[in-house]
Amino acid sequence: MAKYFRLPKAALFSVVLFLLLIAFVISITHGQFPISLSEILAIVTGGEVKDITARVFFQLRLPRTIMALMAGIGLGMAGNIYQTIFKNPLASPDIIGVSPGATLGAAVSIVLLGSATLTMATGAFIGGIMVVMFVLFLVRLSPSHTMTTYVLAGIVMGSIARAFIMILKFFADPASELAAIEFWTMGSLASITASKVLTIAPLFGLSLLGVILLRRQIDLLALSEDEARMLGVRLTQVRLFVLGLTTLMVASIISITGLIGFIGLVSPHIARMMHQRNNFTTTILSGLIGAIIILIADTLARSLLQSEIPISILTSLIGVPVLVYYMFRQKELRS
Repeated sequence: MAKYFRLPKAALFSVVLFLLLIAFVISITHGQFPISLSEILAIVTGGEVKDITARVFFQLRLPRTIMALMAGIGLGMAGNIYQTIFKNPLASPDIIGVSPGATLGAAVSIVLLGSATLTMATGAFIGGIMVVMFVLFLVRLSPSHTMTTYVLAGIVMGSIARAFIMILKFFADPASELAAIEFWTMGSLASITASKVLTIAPLFGLSLLGVILLRRQIDLLALSEDEARMLGVRLTQVRLFVLGLTTLMVASIISITGLIGFIGLVSPHIARMMHQRNNFTTTILSGLIGAIIILIADTLARSLLQSEIPISILTSLIGVPVLVYYMFRQKELRS
C-alpha cells in the first residue's frame, strides 16, 4: 500500500486559505475590464479613481467574485455531506434530485413566463425544493428508510424531472426558449449582480449556519446505522433535517448561477485525499477547495475568449482529470 504524506491540519488549512486568497485576488482583478490592486485600494480607501472603474468593481466584479466564493463553498460542502449521508463517493446534488428539479423549474419559467433572470431563479429554486420534497415523500411511503431507498427515490424523481424537461424542450421555441434552457444548464456567473447576491444570502447563510451547528450529527451519520443508533442519534429526523438544509443551500446557489457541474462531486475527493479522513473538517475543506475551483474557472470563463464560456465546461475539464486520478489511486490503495 502506498504511503501518502499528510500535513498537520493547521498547515493544510493555511495552504488552502492562501490558495483561496490568491484565487480571490485574481478573480477580482482579471476579466474583460482589468482592475489593478492599486485601483481597488483607492476605491476602498476613498481615493481618486475613474467612475467606470468603481462601477465595474461594485456592480459587477465584486458581486460576481463573492457569488463564486459562496457557490464553491456551498456546493463543495454539500457534496461531501451528500457523500457522507449516502455513504456513496459518487453522490452529488443530482442524487437527491436538486439539480434536475432546479432545471425543470427554470425550464417551466422560461417556456411559460419568459427568460427574465429573476423569473428563472425563482422557478429553479421552487423546482429544486419541490423535487426534494417529493423524494422525501416517497421515502416516507416506503416501508424501508435505508440509504438505498433515498438513492432510488432520488433517481426516480430525477428521471421524472428530466422527462418533463425533454417535453418542454420539444415544445420550446428553438430560437429563444430552447437556447435559454440549454445555456442555463451549462451555468454562468455573467448575470450576477449585488441585488441577486443579497437576495439569496439569507437562505445561504441560514442553511450554512444550520449545517455548522449540526456538524457532530453529520459526523455520526458517517457511521453505520446500528452504531449511530447506539450513540443516541435519531437517524431519520437528523437525516431529513440535514438533507433539507443542504438542499436549501444548493438550491439557493444554482437558482441564480444555473447548473455548475462537478464541484459537489470532485471537491470532497480532493479534500479527502489531502486530509486522508472524512469528518466535518473535511466538509469545510471541501467547501474551500470548491471555492478555489469556481474562482479559477470563472476567471478563465470571462478571460479566455471575447465571448464568455459557460462555467460548467471549465469545471468539467478540471473535474474529469481529478476523478481519473482518484480512480487509479483507489486501485493502487487496494493493491
